[in-house]
Amino acid sequence: MMEIGLNHYLVLSTILFAIGLVGVMKRKNLLLLFFATEILLNSVNIAFAAISHYYGDLTGQMFAFFVIAIAASELAVGLGLLIVWFKRHGTIDLDTMTSMRG
Repeated sequence: MMEIGLNHYLVLSTILFAIGLVGVMKRKNLLLLFFATEILLNSVNIAFAAISHYYGDLTGQMFAFFVIAIAASELAVGLGLLIVWFKRHGTIDLDTMTSMRG
């Protein structure tokens, strides 16, 4: 039976980071951009927690906890701004955000 080691977690983290990075670069919808950002942050959390467990140190897990807290606050503020933008313009397409009209 094969044991799951640090390399498996780091490969998973790298794959998720690549998916999130492609999502950030390709998305035109603001909501999907938030989802891609969350995938990026969660991939980093997986790496932090795996390395922390491998070395027997809680520092990486504490960093992951703070990243989760910051991601939650970022998402709350971002969704609030998204709702205001949708009420004003009727769309959440990123191409409409290029103009700086009031």
